[in-house]
Parts: sequence; C-alpha cells; structure tokens
Amino acid sequence: MKKQIIILIILLLSIKGFSQDVNSFFSKANAFFKTHVDNGKVAYSEIHKNQNALNELMNISEAISVSKEDAKIYQAFWINAYNLSVIKGIINNYPTKSPLDNVGFFDKTTYSLAGKNITLNDIEHKLLRAQFNDTRFHFVLVCGAVGCPPLINKAYLPNTLDAQLETQTKKAINGSFLRVTTKKKRVEASQIMEWYKEDFTMNGKTEIDFINKYRTEKLEGKYKLSYFPYDWTLNKQ
Repeated sequence: MKKQIIILIILLLSIKGFSQDVNSFFSKANAFFKTHVDNGKVAYSEIHKNQNALNELMNISEAISVSKEDAKIYQAFWINAYNLSVIKGIINNYPTKSPLDNVGFFDKTTYSLAGKNITLNDIEHKLLRAQFNDTRFHFVLVCGAVGCPPLINKAYLPNTLDAQLETQTKKAINGSFLRVTTKKKRVEASQIMEWYKEDFTMNGKTEIDFINKYRTEKLEGKYKLSYFPYDWTLNKQ
C-alpha cells in the first residue's frame, strides 16, 4: 500500500510539473509576442539586442512533452513553437533580408523542441498537416516573410485555438491573401493556395468553395483563379 501511495505521489508531481511547464510556455510566449510583434511585423533588431526572453522560451520548449491525444495543447504548442523557431532562425542569421537568404532555413536547420531535433518543415508537414488535415494551419504558421499571413501579437492557446484559427483564416481570405476583380470575374490568391492545392480542395471542394466559406463578400458566378508571386522579404518592423 505504501509503495502504491509513493507511485501515486510521483505521478501527481510529474503531472503537475508538466502542467507548469506547458502553462509557463504559453504564458511566456504570449508575453513575448505581445512585446515584440506589432501589426504582423517583428522587432528583430530589438530581439537581437536582447535574446534572453527568446532563449528562455526555446529552453522551455525543449523540455516540454506533448501528445496529439491532447489535440488542442499539441496543436497550440507546435504552432507557437514553429513561429518562435522562425524568429530564432532569423536572429541566428541577423541581419538578413529574407529567410530564403539562409541555406536550409526550412529543411535543414534543426531546433530542439519537445524532445525532438526537428526542422520547420517537419513541424508543418509531419506534426501538423499530416496529423490533422486542417487547412487553417496555413494562416497561423508564419514563415518570417511579408507574403505570409501576419503574425499575431499573442500566443495561440489551447482553450482559444479554434476561434483563433477561424479568425486568422477569415482575416486572410478577406485581406491580402486574395486580390479580387469582380467585373472581370478574376481572383488572384497567394501562392500558398497553389503550393498546397490538396489542402484547399479536400473532400471534393474547390479553391473557390474554400474562399467562399470564409469570405464575407462571396464570389458569385464562375471566377478564374490564378496566383500572385510570394513576397519573401523579411517581415521586420
């Protein structure tokens, strides 16, 4: 009986420690984004001068353990971890004009996160897209460029994640993600929609169907869809 009590105490303490680590991560990430992000742009110069808060977050991220069984915690963690790692990658190469100026930025450089040594592409494609089939990820994973959907000045949190995903998708579809010429029945979309066509056409839907799901002013009639070039300029303040 005494042995069982000891095991129970150890289990409870480990759960408490996990909870504190996760809560600390979300809290500190929220404070970091609030301090260093404004109108979708990142204060890379200021972060570069004082990297303590960013390095602390990366250290916390390394020790965290998340499971896709707790989907909201898992998704929120990896979305924030992706966005923070992009910033870390920029800072490690600062000054730079674009993430693409740094060889292997997305597919070679690894980060120690949640017990894994992992690239940005692996977070996006293997841990998120492949596991959940949620097109909205494209509107919250921010690659450090002007062409990306804007980075928000707060963390994505488990209890608000779905609402945040909806909000950012609607903002993009009703904003700079699309260029609509109503009279000529033409719509230009970000190349994100071209690169990940399979995500925007799941379950027999078309890209226009996806657009109309989130667009306030629906595209009525037959529109011709094309794509405008991606702007890889650094999203700096």
